Parts: sequence; C-alpha cells; structure tokens
Amino acid sequence: MLNVVVFLPLAVAAVLLALPRLGDRAVRWTWVGATATDLALVIGLWVAYPDDAEYAYEVNHRWIPSVSSGYHIGVDGLSLPLVALTALLFLACAVYSLRETRRVRAYAALFLFLETVCLGLFVSLDLIVFFVFFDLSIVGMYFVIAGWGHRDAARAALKFFLYTFLGSLALLLGFIGLYLAADPHTFDIVELTRQNPLADKGTMAVLVLLAIGVGLAVKTPTVPFHTWLPPAHTEAPAAGSAVLAGVLLKMGTYGFVRIAMPALPDTWRDYAMVIVVVGVVSVVYGALVALAQRDFKRMIAYTSVNHMGYVVLGLGAAGVVASSISEARDLAVTGAVTQMVSHGLITGALFLLAGALHERGGTYEMDRYGGLAGQAPRFAALTALAAFASLGLPGFSGFIAEFQIFTGSLGSAPVSTAIAFLGILITAALFLRAVQQLLLGGFRSPTDGFRDLTASETASIAPLMVLAVVIGVFPRFLLDLIEPASQAVNAILGG
Repeated sequence: MLNVVVFLPLAVAAVLLALPRLGDRAVRWTWVGATATDLALVIGLWVAYPDDAEYAYEVNHRWIPSVSSGYHIGVDGLSLPLVALTALLFLACAVYSLRETRRVRAYAALFLFLETVCLGLFVSLDLIVFFVFFDLSIVGMYFVIAGWGHRDAARAALKFFLYTFLGSLALLLGFIGLYLAADPHTFDIVELTRQNPLADKGTMAVLVLLAIGVGLAVKTPTVPFHTWLPPAHTEAPAAGSAVLAGVLLKMGTYGFVRIAMPALPDTWRDYAMVIVVVGVVSVVYGALVALAQRDFKRMIAYTSVNHMGYVVLGLGAAGVVASSISEARDLAVTGAVTQMVSHGLITGALFLLAGALHERGGTYEMDRYGGLAGQAPRFAALTALAAFASLGLPGFSGFIAEFQIFTGSLGSAPVSTAIAFLGILITAALFLRAVQQLLLGGFRSPTDGFRDLTASETASIAPLMVLAVVIGVFPRFLLDLIEPASQAVNAILGG
C-alpha cells in the first residue's frame, strides 16, 4: 500500500504526458482526482496504523547490494504526519490551480512528480533512497519556479538550485562518512541507528555531523543559509510557494530528527547548544527581517525562517544533557514535529492567499491595498485567520507546537528560550500590521475592483485553516502518533 501512495502521482503524471490529446479541463480534474485519491489512501494508512510497530507498512528490497543500499521504506510517528501533510497540500494546490491556463499538462505533471518525490523522502529508511528523493525535489521545484514564476523567475530558480544543490553535496559527503564508519558498511538508516557507528570517533564524527547539518540547514533553511528562500518564494507561482514552504522546507528539519539525531547521538549532544543558538538566531532574525518587509509574499517567506527556527531550537534543546527531565526532552521533539505540520498548513494557506492577492492586483506591495474586507469578505476572513494562526494564538495548531517547544526547551536552555520568545512578539507585530494595511480602512487597490476568492480558491485554502483549528483545539489525535516516536528518538539520545 505504501508503494501505491508514493508512486500513484508519478504514474498519473506519466499517463497525462502520454495522452497529448487530453484537454486542459480533463488534465486539471485528473490531477485533482489523483491527489484526492492519494490523500484518501494516506488517511487509510493513518486509521490502520498499528500502535506497537517500530515502522509500519515496511518494504525492504535489495537495490544496490554492492554498497548495502536497499529500497527500504516505512512510516512511524515522525513521518506519517508529514506524509499526510504532503498529500493534503498537494491536493490543495491542485484545486487552487483549476484556473491555471499556462501549459497545464506540464504544470500538472510536474506537481504530480514533486508529490511522489516528497512522499518518497518522508518514507525513506535508506540514506541513498533519501538522497535520491532529496535531489529530485530540487530539480522539480527549479522547473516550477523557472517555468511558471514571475518576471525574475529564472534568476531566482538558478539561485535556489545552486544553493540547495550545494547543500545536497554536503549531505552526500556526510552520508558517505556514516557508511564508511559502519561495520558492516551500510546505508540503512535503521541499522545505522542501531550501530551508532561514530561513537567515540572524535573529529570524524564532528565532520560528518557538520556535513549533514549544513546540507539539511540549507534546505530548512536556517541563518545564514537562508538567502535563497525570499527570491525563490517571491518569484514562484502561488502553488509552488505553498509546496516549497509547506513541504520542501520540512525535508531539512525531518532529516535532523530522522538521521542526524539518532545516527549521531553523542555528537548531537556535544554540539546541542550550537544547534540551539542557530535556532534562536533564525527565530529572531527571521522575525525582524519580516517586520521590515513591505512585500506581503516576501514577508511570509521570512516568517518561514522564523518558524523553522523554532523547530531547530526544540531539536537542539532535546540534546542538551542538562535537561535531565525526560518529559521535557520528549515535549521539545514532539513540539518540533508538530510545528512542522502546523507551519505547513498555515504558511501554505498564506502563500495561496498571497497568490490570490497578486492575481487581482498585480503586486504584493501591501501599501497599494487597503479596505479589502469590505470588497472581499472571504479573502479577508481567511487572511485574518491565517495571520492569527501564524503568530501562535491559542486555538490554533501553532500554539500547541510552540507551547511544547518552549516548555521542553526552557529547562535546558533558559536564556536561549527566553530570547526566542521575542520572535512571537515581533511576529505578532508584523502580522497585525499586514492585517491593518490590507483589510482595514478605506478601499484601495491597484485595479478598479477586487474580486473575492473563487469557489476553487476557497476550497483549497479553507480546509487548511480548518485543520489548523482542529489541531489547535483537539490535538490528541496528532500528538498520540508523534509522542511515542519522539520518546524513541530521545531514548537513543540518552543523557
């Protein structure tokens, strides 16, 4: 079943490309049908998920036996929520794109290819399989930005590709280091976790963690590896930005919790405070730079640096040995994974809303708009809801995630956690300013009128916000899945 979930979108993409006479309308609805079917299958996996399994729906076949690399996939409480998030966001993007008119067949096929790549990465239990999907995501997003982006899309796509490809090369070096240290040599993540091959290896362990950390930090991205993100988001089409922020950024943070922490537990503990500092700097810097933006989409892009910083803070704090309370470490990791899901829902919705704004006004500059609440009540309601959710108000998924991260981090890194609290205040200021400029006051728009969201736009954005509220009010169904896997990671970290 897991193979079907991963490769169904790619199979549909191949069918679309093999049927050139299929009209654009049929292509759009086939795209929606494929993503909806995939989401239904993921929901089925969630409902039938066995509580006592280390990895569920596991598949393990020989692939490259000469280097002990196999096609090994499976899901647990860390990966299944991200698989579900991926399926939901790609369905939202397909529905949002029902009005797309530019090279529809290629656009749909590219997004279906990207969906398979993203799902494949989150279920990978082999470093080579993980790396293949990691690299293919760079290729797919490059073509989305370059082919359907705005005026300076080619330059932004090239910067995105070069930065993230360089990061992937660093990641590959780290993976090779893990392989060479293992005895017997293997790329299998489960086996590497059991072996802890770099225990007491000193400099080599540090270099391997540095290579893996840099590769994943570029993708996350953390400061100072974030500079590719704002231009990529600004120039990408709305659906591309939603996938980039909602799914692709999680590949970096997921790599930390799936590979770096369990495969290098001793070195992660030794340098945990460095990771905490990187997270805090990303939190504060991302919020401050977002506050300085006048471009709505660019502002949202910098808030992604801020929100991913919270994830890095939580994962780093879990490795600080001074946190002797195991419940606190479990809270930090659970909160970090919950933040990945929350950020994907909320920021995905915000980028789709930014796309609707640009489609109607031709610009993302916030000072060109005003009083949109009177002209477009659905747009205003969803924008205000997403803004309040992003700043972490109670009742939304962001509050559940950030509360856990701060509670789990405060005991082991009190000063860093206290500084990170400033990020919430700055984020509140920037989103309240955006809501005031865009929605309140007298009507102002670069065009004569401002149409409200269409039915397809509303149908793509509203479910994301509904789920953010559901998680914020009834988080147990998500936390019950994540917590046992978080405890397993912290048992490996020890301390």
